Amino acid sequence: MSFVSELQTLYHLAIAPVRGRDHGERLESFYAGQARGYDAFRAHLLQGRQELYRRLAIPEGGVWIEMGGGTASNLEYLGEGLRRLRVVHVVDLSRSLLAIARERSAAHEWTNVRTHHQDVTLFELSGQKADVVVFSYSLTMIPDWFAALENACKLLKPGGTLAVVDFHVARKYPAPGYERHSWLTRTFWPVWLGLDNVFPNPDHVPYLHRYFETIFFSERRARMRYFPLARVPYYLYVGRLPV
Repeated sequence: MSFVSELQTLYHLAIAPVRGRDHGERLESFYAGQARGYDAFRAHLLQGRQELYRRLAIPEGGVWIEMGGGTASNLEYLGEGLRRLRVVHVVDLSRSLLAIARERSAAHEWTNVRTHHQDVTLFELSGQKADVVVFSYSLTMIPDWFAALENACKLLKPGGTLAVVDFHVARKYPAPGYERHSWLTRTFWPVWLGLDNVFPNPDHVPYLHRYFETIFFSERRARMRYFPLARVPYYLYVGRLPV
């Protein structure tokens, strides 16, 4: 990524005003000017994605859904295994990011990838159920995140897989076995990330554990580019929809 491109992305992240009458318009306002540099800039920030995708079984002839899938760059982590899927649905409210997703699909000759400009809380499948639903750094950007997870339950077949990787803040008094975050961590990161309409919520992780059968869960910290002393919390989650 060139220095000029990086400066342009930083401008849209930190300075450019976000406008819009609804969530979709605000997302497009935020991403339109940085769509081309989106993947390169976030390669260091959005950690854990490659590990998450490597933990997911790729069902032969299966149906895969990327909720808030943006540019579809995460699908590259599946390698040639992607071609074993019957169909992959990439759902997002940003037309600019989906345009990059279509370009990527054409370049890789992914004939089984479909893009949908739609709200993930309302997305439907006709006559089929999904084997896998993934939220990769998208759950914290969905205002009605609980509705998004409820819709994932409707879309998944019994025993289907739900996978999430995202920013994270713990509850003030987490249940035994969960990481406990300091007051500074619980206060600073929601404010900082909230400037870009990213809202880590202490209820995300408990909700996932309550409504899905947990296969894998891990809490981590990631280095922040330009802030070498900062460590932003994130988590990986893989669960199964109860039969």
